[in-house]
Amino acid sequence: MNSIRSDQSRFDAAIVDLDGTMVDTLGDFAEALNRMLRDLGLPQVPPAAIERMVGKGSEHLIHSALVHVMTPAGAADAAGVQASAQALFERAWERYQHHYLAINGQYSAVYPGVVEGLQALRARGLRLACLTNKPTSFAKPLLAAKGLEGFFEQVFGGDAFERKKPDPLPLLKTCEALGTAPSRTLMVGDSSNDARAARAAGCPVVLVTYGYNHGEPVRGVDADGFVDSLVDL
Repeated sequence: MNSIRSDQSRFDAAIVDLDGTMVDTLGDFAEALNRMLRDLGLPQVPPAAIERMVGKGSEHLIHSALVHVMTPAGAADAAGVQASAQALFERAWERYQHHYLAINGQYSAVYPGVVEGLQALRARGLRLACLTNKPTSFAKPLLAAKGLEGFFEQVFGGDAFERKKPDPLPLLKTCEALGTAPSRTLMVGDSSNDARAARAAGCPVVLVTYGYNHGEPVRGVDADGFVDSLVDL
């Protein structure tokens, strides 16, 4: 992290991820998913399993949860389970949206140091955007509920562009919206999705050590630095 910290004059802006980076939303995911599963007459899924599914958008999260609860122990018919999950997806998505919008932010909390970190970045003159794979209709109310929306000039969800992170397109489009060059725009995230997108877009990238990285150690990801808190930026 030293090279990033010692030369922040090289940045004009920062793009900040939401889930696992600014807000611990695992409780929201668990509550909405398990209410959805109850509506479908399916078993519940534990938060520890949900944590490994987070980060690739709500569609992936819902499909992964369906596959998880519909796969019998020792089952070999993976294709059959995938097909069954896909057949239920539209109904599951409708119920998930209903429940998530009802509880959005109620089972989540802003990580320590986030507000102070964002204040410090703004004080240094950096323009800020929030870029998440969460749907925009979920992301904006969550930022508002947690008092974070005022930090960001732009907020883009996973449905804002044709592709989601780890594709570089969302980062390139966000840089375009900010009017900044990727090489002068710092990506701040919590997972390999953020890092891979940043690398492909040409953005420097720093990852927090406390978020959701699909169950893998975050320090094994190719990034320019790691911080234990956004205030360390």
